[in-house]
Amino acid sequence: MNLTGKRVAVLGAGRSGRAAADLALRNGGKVVVYDSGSEEVFDGLRDEIRCHPRANEETGKACAADLVVISPGIETSGEFASSFARGAGEFIGETEFASRYFDGLVIGITGTNGKTTTTELIQRMVEAGGKSCEACGNYGRPLSDVVVGTDPPEAVSLELSSFQLETITTFRPDVAVWLNFSPDHMDRYRSVDEYHGAKLRIFKNQREDDAAVVRFGEEVGKISASRISFSATQSDADYALRGSEILCQGEKVLDLEETRLRGLHNAENVMAALAAVEAANVMPKEAVAVFGEYAPPLHRCELVRTLDGVEYINDSKATNLHALEAALRSQSRPTVLIAGGKDKGLDYTPLLPVLEERVSLIVVFGEIRSSLLDAFSPVVRTVSAESLQDAVWSAREASAPGGTVLFSPGTSSFDMFSGYEQRGDAYRKIVHALK
Repeated sequence: MNLTGKRVAVLGAGRSGRAAADLALRNGGKVVVYDSGSEEVFDGLRDEIRCHPRANEETGKACAADLVVISPGIETSGEFASSFARGAGEFIGETEFASRYFDGLVIGITGTNGKTTTTELIQRMVEAGGKSCEACGNYGRPLSDVVVGTDPPEAVSLELSSFQLETITTFRPDVAVWLNFSPDHMDRYRSVDEYHGAKLRIFKNQREDDAAVVRFGEEVGKISASRISFSATQSDADYALRGSEILCQGEKVLDLEETRLRGLHNAENVMAALAAVEAANVMPKEAVAVFGEYAPPLHRCELVRTLDGVEYINDSKATNLHALEAALRSQSRPTVLIAGGKDKGLDYTPLLPVLEERVSLIVVFGEIRSSLLDAFSPVVRTVSAESLQDAVWSAREASAPGGTVLFSPGTSSFDMFSGYEQRGDAYRKIVHALK
């Protein structure tokens, strides 16, 4: 894609926007980066890239560009983005833009939960199978930053959010991985169907000779690619679970007891990774050693400490209902749950059966605590806490040896923290301070 002499407008001066601007500049574009922030947000951009601070809808209406590249954090249906789209020759996202400059193997991973773990596993397995591979996209570096380098990898393990998939047109992964789906981001999408439709775009351009790795029973409609299924609960999936053993077509591939990956959710992440590298012709037998060395990312059912016989689990990454449910179903000990955070407009009533079955007490905190108290109290004893520290103290008082305190918020953190990492770090610090 030759951009020589063409006007390229990049929306957003964050990581994705900066990477897209560099890529456009390298390919001959006349690049302007627009951001609603002040001049400081552009610090570090190349001198050849023009900057337009305090951009707004009126700025967009006055902009005429051959190509507009939007960062995933900017709402595509909002007036800001729409104003730039009206005068654009083409309007695409950063992932779509970058993919036009990458000729290697693309394994794309989407899903409401488990994307990062699966993305990391695939990257390590592909490299163990003999190909250079980078984990990127919604995880790590933007794809534009990967392809703009002088020595791009042979393959990418590309984590894809719904926001990135909204703006693809020609992007086609050789292997598409669909981990799972549950309602999320209802503060951005008008309906669950709209969110689901954005995710489904990962299959949009695939052909018959491509592969689609799909969790058994997921509703993805008709797709062109060859489908490979996985499930931790359905024995007739292509990849299935028997005890702690992962089977492929009935044959043992891996015993999870030989890894540090626990719980049904991690079993499915492993299955999806195995299926993906097999579809990419990186044989699992060459790469299974990866699992014995792999430590799950922080904040994902992370064992923080065992104190007085009670396990304290940090699952701060659980920012939606599916993640919370998966964490609960992975517990085998009596559980006290700490949940709460920002109100994202989610309906928590579908969780009531598993809460009633698995949890002895729920401690709720954050912006949403009153709503959770009302929702959960009919089935499980629920108490409210003013802060995360108070929540941990309450959970400790209610726990007995042989039990678990599970910190799995079930929503995002932005009411009290900068992100799930800061929230999880705060929980870990509080737990380590317990005496």
